[in-house]
Amino acid sequence: MSAYVLRRILWLAPVLLFISLVTFALMHAVPGGPWDAEEATADRRELLERQYGLDEPLWRQYGSFVLNALQGDLGISFQKQNRPVTEVILDGMRVSMVLGLLALGLALVAGVTLGVQAALRQDRLGDYFGVLLASVGSSLPAFVLAIILIYVFSVKLQLLPAFGWDRNHGLVPGWLPPVKQMVLPVVTLAALPTAYLARMTRASLLEVLRQDYIRTAVAKGLPGRTVLFRHAMRNAAIPLLTLAGPISAALLTGSFVVEQIFSLPGTGRIFVQSINARDYGMIMGSTLFFAAVISLVNLAVDLAYAGVDPRIRFR
Repeated sequence: MSAYVLRRILWLAPVLLFISLVTFALMHAVPGGPWDAEEATADRRELLERQYGLDEPLWRQYGSFVLNALQGDLGISFQKQNRPVTEVILDGMRVSMVLGLLALGLALVAGVTLGVQAALRQDRLGDYFGVLLASVGSSLPAFVLAIILIYVFSVKLQLLPAFGWDRNHGLVPGWLPPVKQMVLPVVTLAALPTAYLARMTRASLLEVLRQDYIRTAVAKGLPGRTVLFRHAMRNAAIPLLTLAGPISAALLTGSFVVEQIFSLPGTGRIFVQSINARDYGMIMGSTLFFAAVISLVNLAVDLAYAGVDPRIRFR
């Protein structure tokens, strides 16, 4: 397995290089520049471009970026008062990762529970209720759900705040904000993954429960809990792991829509702001960060297959 992991990690380098090249080309192919919104004079623009190295040929700019990135330097952010891109990403990552982990935990618990209950009560009230919730969750866009939750719980009932993520006065200073500030964004972000996991759990578990070895285990008199968790769920988990991989990557890298609506200072919102401001350093750094996280999460999911199914071996 160690050789397989090493090969996957080594493949990460050319993948990131290709992504950086495509991102750099597309970024500079769009008309305009980072100082268009400031209405700067021609002399001012020339001075800024010379200061940040944007007056050099594109091939030299890209080469300098790659060489600096190999040393851990992703450049500086124009819109963040020349702060290092790595510092800005790490600061926003604390928000996005906490939000993503909370949403992922909620989605796994709620989605798998709904799916299991629906499969065990097929064609009964519990099944219909689970399928209804999954259908509503998968068909309702995040921005629509966010607006509904803000209108009901913030505007009408005034129970929960609609905006903010105060890490300085929260449960864990520097990481967790107050509970009330976490509820709406976490629920909004977890709704769609919960629906997908519930539907996948139901379909996968129903297929496994019809297998002969499950009937044999029941006929041998094994307790229902043992049959469900030791035999059925373990074999039904393979499709769930496949689905949980991209879900985890998407949640951990930050949700552009949710962070923008609830004004959360995470990597998703920072990336949107960097695109609007044509902040080249932040765009390149954020894209490479997202690509690295997605690749590593997919690797973790592949390795988890072997833990769930002993028949799987890596060469």
